[in-house]
Amino acid sequence: MTLLDKYILKQLLVTLLFSLVALCTIFIVVNLLDNLDEFLDQNATFLTIAKYYIYFLPDIMELLIPVAMLISTLFSIGRLSTNNEITAMKSGGISLYRIMLPVTAFAIVLSLFQLYFNGWIVPVANHGKFEIEQKYLNKTSEGGQIFNLYFRDNPTRNVIMQYYDAAMKTGNKVSIEEYSSQVSPRLVRRIEANRITWDSTVHEWKLFSGIDRKYNGNNVLALRFDSLPFALNLTHDQIVQLKRSTDEMNFDELWNYISILSRGGKDVRKQVIEYYGNYAFPFSNLIVILFGVPFASVRKKGGLAIQMGAAMIISFFYLVFTKVSQTIGYSSDLNPILAGWMANLIFFVFAIIILFRTRT
Repeated sequence: MTLLDKYILKQLLVTLLFSLVALCTIFIVVNLLDNLDEFLDQNATFLTIAKYYIYFLPDIMELLIPVAMLISTLFSIGRLSTNNEITAMKSGGISLYRIMLPVTAFAIVLSLFQLYFNGWIVPVANHGKFEIEQKYLNKTSEGGQIFNLYFRDNPTRNVIMQYYDAAMKTGNKVSIEEYSSQVSPRLVRRIEANRITWDSTVHEWKLFSGIDRKYNGNNVLALRFDSLPFALNLTHDQIVQLKRSTDEMNFDELWNYISILSRGGKDVRKQVIEYYGNYAFPFSNLIVILFGVPFASVRKKGGLAIQMGAAMIISFFYLVFTKVSQTIGYSSDLNPILAGWMANLIFFVFAIIILFRTRT
């Protein structure tokens, strides 16, 4: 790394840190003003409120890091341009692409860090935040208690539970239906039980107080039972996974959750697109660099005001199009991976066009 690279990176890092602190502070102050009455009504202590915003901070940073990256790029590179340092570098035979090299390398490293940060650190913080919200802000977790659980245990077996208590590992009012085949389904067995429990010792379900009906043509054989061991593909841990909010799951747990829903016969296209979108979002740091450096390297009338406005406009359009592209994917046959990455791909193409049209 040359002295020039270190100089450019120092300008970028200082501005990035200041931008991120300023944006997070504004966000927290606005949110605090909105929630302060509810905290006071619930007699929340200062320590509880402070702990809530410590837990909330990673979730805030997840959204604001790319915005701060864009602002810092425009400000730091714009300052170099305003002071004619960009012109001096070009006069010394250094092209714009070479000037961009340390900034681009940093953006890639930051994107990889944010990928891990979003996927594995933010969910842990969200768990603590949701616990405080439920106690003091009267908010309920997305997952909540599991009522009316319907699950396709395998292609020919459906499981229905009226209610499942995860703490007691017990489900109530259970029905299990088995069919002859997927092509021409015909009910061949139906079990109804008042209760089902998970035995952690043998990793097996046990049904209690029910009736087991087997259908053979017009004949029905019905047997009552007090207890009946029964093997299901669905485990207690998987049901607990269904109970959790997706915001509390890291990327590995989220994919496992989607797989469980898929095996249960649910259309998971929306969840799959959002999953790939979660992987795509951190790389917006690289895209805003490709937009920001060419724009800021050219001196403009209006100075920092124009650059600040450009940062907000680009950020707004990117965030809006991220949701729009995913919505398009929900209602079309577009590959889920492509739908999740569509906003990045389109903005990347525009950024490359702008870069090539900028004097280097």
